[in-house]
Amino acid sequence: MSRAELVERIHRQLVENGGDLRTAGRLLDAEAPLLSPADRSEITRQVAARVSGFGPIDHLLHDAEVSEVMINGAGPVWIERRGDVEATDLTVEPDELRLLVERMLGPLGRRLDPLRPWVDARLADGSRVTIVSPPIAPDGPCVTIRRFVLHRPEIGEFAPPAVVAVLRHCVRANETILVSGGTGAGKTTLLNALAGELPATTRVVTVEDAAELALPLDNVVRLECRPAGVEGTGQVEIRDLVRVALRLRPDRLLLGEVRGPEAFDLMQAFNTGHRGGMSTIHANSPVDALDRLLSLVLSADAGVPADVVETQLARAIDVVVQVARADDGSRVVSDIARVVGPGRVEPVVAS
Repeated sequence: MSRAELVERIHRQLVENGGDLRTAGRLLDAEAPLLSPADRSEITRQVAARVSGFGPIDHLLHDAEVSEVMINGAGPVWIERRGDVEATDLTVEPDELRLLVERMLGPLGRRLDPLRPWVDARLADGSRVTIVSPPIAPDGPCVTIRRFVLHRPEIGEFAPPAVVAVLRHCVRANETILVSGGTGAGKTTLLNALAGELPATTRVVTVEDAAELALPLDNVVRLECRPAGVEGTGQVEIRDLVRVALRLRPDRLLLGEVRGPEAFDLMQAFNTGHRGGMSTIHANSPVDALDRLLSLVLSADAGVPADVVETQLARAIDVVVQVARADDGSRVVSDIARVVGPGRVEPVVAS
């Protein structure tokens, strides 16, 4: 009997008859008494992962080099390791995948259903999980786990010393910073690193869809939005949290990502005494970032003319930092631009 068959057999008996890991040990003695200590230890670990962890992918979530785990329905498991995406030798069967999804969502009080077949949430270790299921995922549930427990990021990982000095000056001069980049470019990681340059006594309030920021500061209030419950009530949106955050006396306001009408409230905050805030946005360049931010502010439908909004944005945002993924998989600051007028930027040259 193979190791995988032993794991499956013992796990099935535990599910059907109850028991804990001590029971698993006795079952293993009965099924394969001549196992080597190394094989016994590995089988016990895999059974434990199925009982109380995340099954076949559990060990990936304890690998410090794995930053992302991707499951595209039943079949092979993909990972991102040191910036490179690769297929593992792991595969998940449909029943395993359903069990894995249930185990992730159960403690979070979340569920998937045909009316809302996706979930975006935070696991107990701080990792962010996104799950989509049929009917919008015809090949079965798809799971992506982005991990934020690897290490404390530093600005020096993104840029050479001269550029680091510019970024540190922007943070310490209380300038409002917008971090722009594509998916997976490292926007949130850089935002963490920039916040790490704040004075230790700074009071920071963070607002996020799913809490990902892990700031190296003591005086931090983290706010996280909440989806509607089963009855369609209880939803707390990003806009609500931005307004609440301003009443919590922040020295700096950090919005994990601006992607909706909360952009209007953020612009108002930055223009009414809450300088030095930071946020991220999906865009391909600093100019694109300002254009996208303008569109998001206008989506709030506050009745403010576009030219007035554009002027207010130019006053609200001081610097746009563009981050990108290099050819070798690393994340780098590719551009720093100072906002000099409505829709206009000038490059910041490191001295």
